[in-house]
Amino acid sequence: MSLKILIKKNTYFDSVSLMSISTKANQLPDVEQAFVAMATEMNKGVLRNLNLLTPELEEAKNGDLMILIVGSSDEKNEESLLAIEELFKKKPSAKGEHQAKYATVASAKENVPGSNLAVVSVNGAYAVREARAALEQGLNVMLFSDNVSVEDELALKQLAHSKGLLMMGPDCGTAIINNKALCFGNHVRQGNIGIIGASGTGSQELSVRIHDFGGGVSQLIGTGGRDLHEKIGGIMMLDAMRMLNADDQTKVIVLISKPPAASVEKKVLAEISRCSKPVVVCFIGGKEADVVKAGGVFAKSTKEAALKAVLLTGVKEEDLDLHPLNWPLIEEVRAKLKPEQKYIRGLFCGGTLCDEAMYAAMEKYPKVYSNIQLNPEYRLKDVSKSKEHTFLDFGDDDFTNGKPHPMIDPSNRIERLLQEARDPEVGVITMDFILGYGSHADPVGVMLDAIREAKAIAAKEERHLEILGYVLGTDLDRPNMQDQIERLSAAGVTIASSSANTGLLSREFVCKGEAK
Repeated sequence: MSLKILIKKNTYFDSVSLMSISTKANQLPDVEQAFVAMATEMNKGVLRNLNLLTPELEEAKNGDLMILIVGSSDEKNEESLLAIEELFKKKPSAKGEHQAKYATVASAKENVPGSNLAVVSVNGAYAVREARAALEQGLNVMLFSDNVSVEDELALKQLAHSKGLLMMGPDCGTAIINNKALCFGNHVRQGNIGIIGASGTGSQELSVRIHDFGGGVSQLIGTGGRDLHEKIGGIMMLDAMRMLNADDQTKVIVLISKPPAASVEKKVLAEISRCSKPVVVCFIGGKEADVVKAGGVFAKSTKEAALKAVLLTGVKEEDLDLHPLNWPLIEEVRAKLKPEQKYIRGLFCGGTLCDEAMYAAMEKYPKVYSNIQLNPEYRLKDVSKSKEHTFLDFGDDDFTNGKPHPMIDPSNRIERLLQEARDPEVGVITMDFILGYGSHADPVGVMLDAIREAKAIAAKEERHLEILGYVLGTDLDRPNMQDQIERLSAAGVTIASSSANTGLLSREFVCKGEAK
């Protein structure tokens, strides 16, 4: 093993860029392992755990860029380093478009006076300062960065509220503003349904289901995952509801989140009762009675929320393909599985997609484990080992510490896929493949060899292994959604038509009772 280290002093790159570059660096032919990151204490901790933290790296400062390459020889590492440095130089460009660089938010605002939104993606130690500077310049903010304290988040949102501005985040990964996807997002048609989401992939799923049902999105406003926690109080969701209620283009509003804190839910429901437009509420795992009492429209799943929103715009249900569950397929899969094959293993890139499938399983089975289970009794103590029905969110900190998010690099799941395939009690392995802006250029392609190997492992032991895949995307996305689906199908993967159907099919495949 040969180790190559390069530290670039006072050289900053945002986390989104570095995750993408790190993914590409690890795909270089002569690289066994590459680590491209800022020299933060968290990133040094990752290297320490990998026994790769040298004294030189230990001395690096927060504002320094670390490039570490593990390869077969010094010569190969030098070649790999040149290739990695080329990755930093490649920037997407459009004909006739000039990209200028500015040292501060203030100088950017001065030189682009018509701008009204800033996307902040810097180390958490500096994120609050930059977000505050943008707000003080009168800019709406999408704060992609995480590692921001609750106290700082509250202060930023209070400042934005006082100025009538959006403060999306921290840890806000998805938005569509004026038909432009920001960070992670899908290409959906423009329309009259506004989405407000405390969940990135949940918001994406809602937007693509609305598109699939023939509707369109006016705005998709992300709040950040903690907005509905008690300490934050739902400031961003409440402000966004008022903004969309006053927006002429928006005719229906949809809310998507995990269940909020009880005190925050009361505030949201009270705002729904004051809203002059229909509000569809999809709080995954939430309850219906209070939503209906407040005058809202309750939806149990993202698919149901999208359908109800589209119907509220005047579309007729009989004109839509509702993608009902395929019961003959369910019976066919059940017949292939042995009696001992009774468990689901979900391997998800999207947190809300994982949640939605997990809650579907929880409706039918008493013991469902996960790294994101709210019930501590069923939260995995060791995320490297599955128990009974297990659903894993590979985008959670348990799996992303020092690694790219799985939406950027879905191959993080390969080892676990093969591990689950060896378990004789597993009947179905469920996975998502997320398309769109910011995601991997070919999420299906990087998993195909592993999928075939997983199938072969089970076949060698004379077991059928059902692999269920869901491709989150639209016909307008790139890579082509239909091509991704066809390649999965050719590898023997069963395709689900939505996140909601993914959960329902998974639980029904392994059920040992009647088909209905």
